[in-house]
Amino acid sequence: MNELEQEIHTLSEQLAAYQKAYYVDNRPLVSDLEYDRLFDRLVALEAKHPHLKRADSPTQRVGSDLDSTLGEVAHTIPVLSLDKAYSDGELLAWIEKTEAKIGEDVGIVIEEKIDGISIVLYYEDGLLVRAVTRGNGMVGNDVTANVKTIASIPLRLPTEANLAVRGEIYLPKANFATLNASLEVPFANPRNLAAGTIRRIKSSEVAKVPLQIFVYEGFSKDVVQSDHLQILSTLASYGFRLNPNLGYFAKDGVQARQALEAAGLSGFGGSFSDLASYIQEHTLKRSSLDYEIDGLVAKVNSVSAREMLGYTGHHPRWALAYKFESPQAQTVLQSIDVQVGRTGRVTPVARVTPVQVAGSTISNITLHNQDYINMLELGIGDTVEISRRGDVIPAVERVIEKNEASEGTYTMPSQCPVCNSVLQVHGAHTFCPNIACPAQVRGRIEFFIGKDGMDIESFGPETASVLIEMGYLKDVDDIYRIDYRKALAEQAGFGEKKIRLIEQGVQKSKSQPFRKVLVALGLPELGKKGAELLITHGITSMDALLDIAKRNDVERLTSIKQIGQKSANLYIEALSDPAMQQRIARLADVGLAMEERDQQMQKLDDSFSGQVWCVTGSFEHFNPRSLAMEEVTKRGGRTVSSVTGKTTHLLAGAGGGSKLESARALGVTVVDEETFLAMLKTNAGGEDQKQGEFVF
Repeated sequence: MNELEQEIHTLSEQLAAYQKAYYVDNRPLVSDLEYDRLFDRLVALEAKHPHLKRADSPTQRVGSDLDSTLGEVAHTIPVLSLDKAYSDGELLAWIEKTEAKIGEDVGIVIEEKIDGISIVLYYEDGLLVRAVTRGNGMVGNDVTANVKTIASIPLRLPTEANLAVRGEIYLPKANFATLNASLEVPFANPRNLAAGTIRRIKSSEVAKVPLQIFVYEGFSKDVVQSDHLQILSTLASYGFRLNPNLGYFAKDGVQARQALEAAGLSGFGGSFSDLASYIQEHTLKRSSLDYEIDGLVAKVNSVSAREMLGYTGHHPRWALAYKFESPQAQTVLQSIDVQVGRTGRVTPVARVTPVQVAGSTISNITLHNQDYINMLELGIGDTVEISRRGDVIPAVERVIEKNEASEGTYTMPSQCPVCNSVLQVHGAHTFCPNIACPAQVRGRIEFFIGKDGMDIESFGPETASVLIEMGYLKDVDDIYRIDYRKALAEQAGFGEKKIRLIEQGVQKSKSQPFRKVLVALGLPELGKKGAELLITHGITSMDALLDIAKRNDVERLTSIKQIGQKSANLYIEALSDPAMQQRIARLADVGLAMEERDQQMQKLDDSFSGQVWCVTGSFEHFNPRSLAMEEVTKRGGRTVSSVTGKTTHLLAGAGGGSKLESARALGVTVVDEETFLAMLKTNAGGEDQKQGEFVF
């Protein structure tokens, strides 16, 4: 080994030891500055001499910009689901049944069931060569490059053994809150964000997310252990992270504690009579953990007993999952339909066996896009866990049990189910490109007349449907050209009074301001908030918007805080469409506002620029309280729905609740209604100037 090779070897060994001390043992050995100095030196040497880069180099933690195909790999160990129990009585009954089968007393290891991404790490001659997701238990995705970025996973073992290690990759709650607050489309929970991250095609992006892992099982023909406690002890000695919240139970509690001590493991040791209180304790403390758990896992400790018990076709007989009670439910995915929206976006919708969740019967669940389906590895016939996010929106959280007879993960169709046009994929979503697609036409009209659009009184989807089927209503401008008495007089359910109310509603909608017309057009990602931003920043007419589109002036739009590159491009693309331009011209012809005439919404100052506001409680002057947040956005601020480390201000009214507690804990500035009104008055430029809905 020459001098250069020796230096690279020494740096690699030093950095590997420092990484283990920091990420696994939680005892840093050097300062961040010293670590960075050594790391940068190794990076420079490897860049200059790539042939000397080791397979287990610590520099692999930063990942690569090269695309990963995430190919499928067959597992070489059993990767099965677990049978389930839902009470301590069921768990104790399983223990008794297990002892009866093998004819001897058993010891039971209890581990937390981490709500993360199941992974199998394969080591050959001590070197990490593959990392594979669980998949269907037989075949999973190769995510090796991505997993190597997780600092707590050893790239090389202190032995040359061939080893397969099962573990759970997760994202700590604190990191999830910070990351999620920065995302345009936030994730529902840490598990889904972790799952989306581990399947990214560039490992350099994965490296930016602080994923962690707990390992819980090892399989090796080279290293034979007599029981599970010894397996865990061996894995710890190899540098793997174990969950410290471990329990071991036997008929004799003293013997259980001695067994833990003999294995060099910390945790709780007790008798089977302690199980109920142990479960209750974990149920209560799960919310205080820095990671999500959805239950506990009980395992027979003895390896020889495990061999005697064996496996069913779906699960090992020597392990059982205890599931916590939750506002979730299990059901079966019967089919997946696709729906075409007003913008042409094709959305998959799950049809599940109806089930009660939090007091509501759930039968249909939006699946968003193909990426979401792939992340869940969702197939027809799978048993799934569903929830109501925020106690409102139904969601498929994960697959509980795969349908082995299915054709695998569901794939979106290649043609529009309504007009048979060839579908196109843009980003994460699939679209029907045919703007004349009947589903799009109907969607545009229903959005236009709805509350988020022109809010036309007495003109609902049923009326629209009748007029569409009769051929009177082909585009939104037809709403203002139809002779309703002639069209509806002979139709059942449309009497003189109802027709008169429809006419009045249509006529009244002509007085809606430009901001309502702009939103009603249905430009992608342009809602009420976006329209307000445009208008308050000087873009107050349709001519101004069309001119921006004609000049492809993305910079003019992105100069407005909170309008990103993606949204700007979508606005311009939509406004450049000849069909959209014709629609705008026809709406102008029938008298809709194409300019903001209300001078009350002149551009305000940026006094709240850089601030992130949240609101809680009830108020005297802001009802609904979203009106207060509108005042923030008018002044360049950003609003969020929950308090995180990035929140700068909380507007707190009566009954502040948990948001107020979180804000105080995080050091967020808390503002009461009186102070907030004073801030708005100060920035209004005069006590009598009217701003939006309020006069100060």
